[in-house]
Amino acid sequence: MKTKELALVALFVTLTIVGAQISIPIGTVPITLQVLMIFITGYFLKPFYAFLVQVIYLALGIIGLPVFAGFSGGIVHLFGPTGGYLMAFPVAALIVGFSKKDYFSMFIYGILGLAIIYLFGFSVLAYHLKSFSKAFFVGVLPFIGIDFVKMVLAVVISKRVLKVVEA
Repeated sequence: MKTKELALVALFVTLTIVGAQISIPIGTVPITLQVLMIFITGYFLKPFYAFLVQVIYLALGIIGLPVFAGFSGGIVHLFGPTGGYLMAFPVAALIVGFSKKDYFSMFIYGILGLAIIYLFGFSVLAYHLKSFSKAFFVGVLPFIGIDFVKMVLAVVISKRVLKVVEA
Protein backbone atom coordinates (compact mmCIF):
# COMPACT_ATOMS: atom_id res chain seq x y z
CA MET A 1 0.00 0.00 0.00
CA LYS A 2 1.37 3.37 -1.02
CA THR A 3 1.44 6.37 1.31
CA LYS A 4 -1.40 8.02 -0.60
CA GLU A 5 -3.67 4.98 -0.22
CA LEU A 6 -2.75 4.62 3.46
CA ALA A 7 -3.62 8.27 4.09
CA LEU A 8 -6.93 7.95 2.22
CA VAL A 9 -7.87 4.81 4.14
CA ALA A 10 -7.16 6.61 7.43
CA LEU A 11 -9.13 9.66 6.26
CA PHE A 12 -12.19 7.62 5.28
CA VAL A 13 -12.11 5.55 8.47
CA THR A 14 -12.14 8.85 10.36
CA LEU A 15 -14.98 10.22 8.24
CA THR A 16 -17.03 7.08 8.90
CA ILE A 17 -16.44 7.46 12.64
CA VAL A 18 -17.50 11.11 12.51
CA GLY A 19 -20.54 10.19 10.37
CA ALA A 20 -21.62 7.66 12.99
CA GLN A 21 -21.65 10.32 15.68
CA ILE A 22 -23.94 12.60 13.71
CA SER A 23 -27.00 10.69 14.78
CA ILE A 24 -30.71 11.24 15.19
CA PRO A 25 -32.20 8.52 17.39
CA ILE A 26 -35.64 7.69 16.00
CA GLY A 27 -36.10 4.25 17.51
CA THR A 28 -34.29 0.95 17.13
CA VAL A 29 -32.28 2.16 14.11
CA PRO A 30 -30.93 5.73 14.31
CA ILE A 31 -30.42 8.06 11.36
CA THR A 32 -26.67 8.61 10.95
CA LEU A 33 -24.31 9.81 8.25
CA GLN A 34 -22.54 6.42 8.09
CA VAL A 35 -24.32 5.51 4.85
CA LEU A 36 -23.25 8.83 3.30
CA MET A 37 -19.65 8.03 4.26
CA ILE A 38 -19.92 4.52 2.81
CA PHE A 39 -21.04 6.00 -0.50
CA ILE A 40 -18.28 8.60 -0.51
CA THR A 41 -15.70 5.95 0.45
CA GLY A 42 -16.81 3.73 -2.42
CA TYR A 43 -16.93 6.57 -4.93
CA PHE A 44 -13.45 7.81 -4.02
CA LEU A 45 -11.51 4.62 -3.46
CA LYS A 46 -10.86 1.43 -5.39
CA PRO A 47 -13.11 -1.42 -4.23
CA PHE A 48 -10.48 -3.16 -2.07
CA TYR A 49 -9.59 0.04 -0.21
CA ALA A 50 -13.27 0.97 0.27
CA PHE A 51 -13.84 -2.52 1.74
CA LEU A 52 -10.72 -2.17 3.92
CA VAL A 53 -11.90 1.18 5.33
CA GLN A 54 -15.12 -0.35 6.58
CA VAL A 55 -13.39 -3.48 7.92
CA ILE A 56 -11.03 -1.26 9.93
CA TYR A 57 -14.00 0.79 11.14
CA LEU A 58 -15.74 -2.37 12.36
CA ALA A 59 -12.53 -3.73 13.92
CA LEU A 60 -12.09 -0.51 15.90
CA GLY A 61 -15.66 -0.79 17.16
CA ILE A 62 -15.35 -4.51 17.93
CA ILE A 63 -12.32 -3.96 20.16
CA GLY A 64 -14.35 -1.46 22.14
CA LEU A 65 -13.38 1.94 20.78
CA PRO A 66 -16.40 4.28 20.78
CA VAL A 67 -16.73 4.56 17.00
CA PHE A 68 -20.30 3.34 16.51
CA ALA A 69 -23.35 5.61 16.76
CA GLY A 70 -23.70 7.32 20.11
CA PHE A 71 -19.99 6.95 20.87
CA SER A 72 -20.45 3.26 21.56
CA GLY A 73 -18.27 0.26 20.84
CA GLY A 74 -17.90 -3.42 21.50
CA ILE A 75 -18.60 -6.66 19.69
CA VAL A 76 -22.07 -6.75 21.24
CA HIS A 77 -23.17 -4.26 18.55
CA LEU A 78 -22.62 -6.84 15.81
CA PHE A 79 -25.01 -9.19 17.56
CA GLY A 80 -27.64 -6.57 18.39
CA PRO A 81 -30.59 -5.32 16.34
CA THR A 82 -28.44 -3.02 14.17
CA GLY A 83 -25.60 -5.52 13.72
CA GLY A 84 -26.70 -6.45 10.21
CA TYR A 85 -26.34 -2.86 9.04
CA LEU A 86 -22.83 -2.69 10.49
CA MET A 87 -21.81 -6.03 8.93
CA ALA A 88 -23.09 -4.83 5.55
CA PHE A 89 -20.87 -1.75 5.47
CA PRO A 90 -17.72 -3.43 4.06
CA VAL A 91 -19.68 -5.29 1.38
CA ALA A 92 -21.66 -2.17 0.43
CA ALA A 93 -18.50 -0.06 0.19
CA LEU A 94 -16.89 -2.75 -1.97
CA ILE A 95 -19.88 -2.80 -4.33
CA VAL A 96 -20.07 1.01 -4.55
CA GLY A 97 -16.32 1.04 -5.27
CA PHE A 98 -16.91 -0.76 -8.57
CA SER A 99 -18.69 2.26 -10.06
CA LYS A 100 -16.99 3.78 -13.11
CA LYS A 101 -17.28 7.27 -11.58
CA ASP A 102 -19.86 8.47 -14.11
CA TYR A 103 -23.29 9.56 -12.87
CA PHE A 104 -25.18 6.52 -14.17
CA SER A 105 -22.70 4.00 -12.81
CA MET A 106 -22.46 5.77 -9.46
CA PHE A 107 -26.25 5.74 -9.18
CA ILE A 108 -26.58 2.03 -10.08
CA TYR A 109 -23.78 0.88 -7.76
CA GLY A 110 -25.10 3.17 -5.02
CA ILE A 111 -28.51 1.48 -5.28
CA LEU A 112 -26.82 -1.94 -5.11
CA GLY A 113 -24.79 -0.89 -2.05
CA LEU A 114 -27.92 0.41 -0.36
CA ALA A 115 -29.73 -2.83 -1.17
CA ILE A 116 -26.92 -4.78 0.54
CA ILE A 117 -27.20 -2.60 3.64
CA TYR A 118 -30.97 -3.03 3.77
CA LEU A 119 -30.81 -6.78 3.13
CA PHE A 120 -28.26 -7.46 5.88
CA GLY A 121 -29.78 -4.93 8.28
CA PHE A 122 -33.36 -6.03 7.72
CA SER A 123 -32.47 -9.71 8.16
CA VAL A 124 -30.78 -9.25 11.52
CA LEU A 125 -33.38 -6.76 12.73
CA ALA A 126 -36.19 -9.17 11.77
CA TYR A 127 -34.50 -11.87 13.82
CA HIS A 128 -34.37 -9.60 16.88
CA LEU A 129 -37.89 -8.26 16.45
CA LYS A 130 -39.24 -11.69 15.48
CA SER A 131 -41.23 -10.03 12.72
CA PHE A 132 -40.37 -9.35 9.07
CA SER A 133 -43.07 -6.72 8.70
CA LYS A 134 -42.06 -4.84 11.85
CA ALA A 135 -38.39 -4.95 10.77
CA PHE A 136 -39.36 -3.50 7.40
CA PHE A 137 -41.42 -0.71 8.93
CA VAL A 138 -38.79 0.10 11.58
CA GLY A 139 -35.50 -0.55 9.76
CA VAL A 140 -36.07 0.02 6.06
CA LEU A 141 -39.12 2.08 5.12
CA PRO A 142 -38.28 5.22 7.16
CA PHE A 143 -34.79 5.33 5.65
CA ILE A 144 -35.36 4.81 1.92
CA GLY A 145 -35.88 8.48 1.06
CA ILE A 146 -33.23 9.71 3.49
CA ASP A 147 -30.64 7.24 2.20
CA PHE A 148 -31.48 8.05 -1.41
CA VAL A 149 -30.79 11.73 -0.66
CA LYS A 150 -27.50 10.69 1.00
CA MET A 151 -26.56 8.76 -2.14
CA VAL A 152 -27.33 11.70 -4.44
CA LEU A 153 -25.40 14.01 -2.13
CA ALA A 154 -22.45 11.60 -2.14
CA VAL A 155 -22.49 11.47 -5.96
CA VAL A 156 -22.49 15.28 -6.21
CA ILE A 157 -19.76 15.71 -3.58
CA SER A 158 -17.64 12.95 -5.07
CA LYS A 159 -17.91 14.20 -8.66
CA ARG A 160 -16.99 17.75 -7.65
CA VAL A 161 -14.06 16.74 -5.44
CA LEU A 162 -12.76 14.15 -7.93
CA LYS A 163 -12.89 16.80 -10.66
CA VAL A 164 -10.69 19.11 -8.57
CA VAL A 165 -8.32 16.36 -7.41
CA GLU A 166 -7.84 14.94 -10.91
CA ALA A 167 -7.29 18.42 -12.48
